[in-house]
Amino acid sequence: MCGIAGFYHSSLPSEKFPETIKSMLGHIIHRGPDEAGYYIDDHIAMGTVRLSIIDLKSGQQPISDQTQRYWICYNGEVYNYKELRAELESHGVVFQTSSDTEVVLQSWVYWGEACLTKLNGAYGFAIYDREEHTLYLIRDRYGKRTLFYTVQNGELLFASEMKAFLGHENFSFSMDSTQLSSVLALWTPLPDQSGYQNVKQLPMSEYLVVKGDTIEKRTYEALDFHAAAPVETKADALDRVREVMHDSVKLRMRSDVEVGVYLSGGLDSSIITSLVTEQSPHQVHSFSVEFESKEFDESTEQQEAADFFGTKHSKIRISNQDIVDNFPKAVFHGEIPCFRTAFVPMYLLSKVVQDEGIKVCLTGEGADEAFLGYNIFKETLLRSSWNDISMAERKQKLGGMYPYLKHFSEENLPKLMGLYDRSSVESMPGLFSHEMRFQNGRFSARLMKQAQDPFEQITAMIARDPHYAGLSAVQKAQWLEFKTLLSGYLLSTQGDRMSMAHSIENRCPFLDPNVIALSNAVNLKFDDGFDEKHLLKQAFKNKVPHSIFSKKKQPYRAPDSSAFIHYKPDYLELLLSDNELSKVEILNTKFARAFLNKIMNANPEDISSKENQTFIFLVSMALLHRNYVRREGLNTKTARDIDAILIRAEDFRQGAA
Repeated sequence: MCGIAGFYHSSLPSEKFPETIKSMLGHIIHRGPDEAGYYIDDHIAMGTVRLSIIDLKSGQQPISDQTQRYWICYNGEVYNYKELRAELESHGVVFQTSSDTEVVLQSWVYWGEACLTKLNGAYGFAIYDREEHTLYLIRDRYGKRTLFYTVQNGELLFASEMKAFLGHENFSFSMDSTQLSSVLALWTPLPDQSGYQNVKQLPMSEYLVVKGDTIEKRTYEALDFHAAAPVETKADALDRVREVMHDSVKLRMRSDVEVGVYLSGGLDSSIITSLVTEQSPHQVHSFSVEFESKEFDESTEQQEAADFFGTKHSKIRISNQDIVDNFPKAVFHGEIPCFRTAFVPMYLLSKVVQDEGIKVCLTGEGADEAFLGYNIFKETLLRSSWNDISMAERKQKLGGMYPYLKHFSEENLPKLMGLYDRSSVESMPGLFSHEMRFQNGRFSARLMKQAQDPFEQITAMIARDPHYAGLSAVQKAQWLEFKTLLSGYLLSTQGDRMSMAHSIENRCPFLDPNVIALSNAVNLKFDDGFDEKHLLKQAFKNKVPHSIFSKKKQPYRAPDSSAFIHYKPDYLELLLSDNELSKVEILNTKFARAFLNKIMNANPEDISSKENQTFIFLVSMALLHRNYVRREGLNTKTARDIDAILIRAEDFRQGAA
């Protein structure tokens, strides 16, 4: 696991290349505190900061092939690297190291761009062809690792995290109202967005080919939810679910360092913990978050699961004040405005993992998207069948939809029935499943001085995918979840960003291509979809505590605006003063002031979910504007000097001569 950064066709004097690339790497040194290195020639400077996990002794980066024509800076892990290495060796390829980085590079050299569909992993990497002066930027198929780039005055900058651009003297951040309109409405940037002007995110399953002034974006694998192979019986489906999950976890336990697990107390992390403990020769180290507020706390289930699996369990108890105190640091690492505070506990938990000496943790992320665990899938099923079912069935299914939400109660049933009557017919073409969620985002869009309609952008994105029109309503919901909230928030802001802030690599067994392919074949084939993740539950019902198997799904949540209202931190008063708000040029300051006055004087119980989201969006936007646009309030430790861990830089320069 690493962080990468670089620039291509720079207008800088060549003598500035070393200091500039070191400065960029210094801003992301938290991603790789073990080693750093860079490669420079007359056209490019690119480097890595490395978290040593595989091939600790000889896995330094960047590395080249034996001819020194191709160079790679690599962030991530390819879990099937041993199988790929064996295949390459059978073709006569000779390796110099034991690292998966060299396997990726040699795969590229031997197979070319066709190698990308062979890679099973989480990555964002750069390959440079020194003879052709061509740069390739590649991102994994489900967007587990981000890769950002920007072009200004003919120079291309790229990095695993945007904060690396703070280290380049010719770059400055500016918020983009069009992109932020998407974030506010959809809770996440669209796949190629970042929230900042002229900064793009490379979408999942895509790569860039950069040669001179020409940039071409290509897709190497489309996101498709059609079943590749049929599964005839439920018994076969259950056996295959157990098999692919076992194999996926086995691959992700490949490491030269100890592997831990996140244990939330829910079904998904319990399944992963069960499979890890079965395959590990040592006691497994598990980690969880407890909350001071009982409405968010699942510590009883977490401890029950830890006892059941016999793990060495570490936990952190988080108070509302902890959320408030650590919000600015977590937002800085997250880089993109956020609609809730749930990423802050993950930031704090990763510090616990680091303190325990663990570098890798497996997580249950992706199970809900793959096996239809979210209520939005049940919601879509109910809305799409609403006019074809009886009144009694409507009431029965609606009553069990959101048992943890107060307004989904018996007394509110008439109002809810009316809502579903109105929403049973598509009003936003192609977006049927997400219409209610996206409509709620319109309130947050009032924060913008000139809000743009993001739905034209997402509709255009849908139109470019040849598979989308042929998907069912639920499959379209899956597609939208993968393309937006999963890759844009859950795997990045709440996932990779928070774990790598403390140098922890997370791995997601449910987001294995073989697992996704199987889920496509079995979803809704042996159940009606209203018992979320039915097959997962049945496949592992004897492998997890009964209480976890039988409990209703509860989303992971954390305290929001109420915590800020109660503690009123100093930074909040500074950020949200009239003077400070006026500095954020894109804000509708009149609405923002009136909204803040209402929230700060409200009874927390009277604040709606859309107001909660809008408040967190506003505070995070103000913090990001201060840190990234104005470059104020930055923690100097985030840009530590990297000379202490810099290796072989002189060798890289000589190799390019």
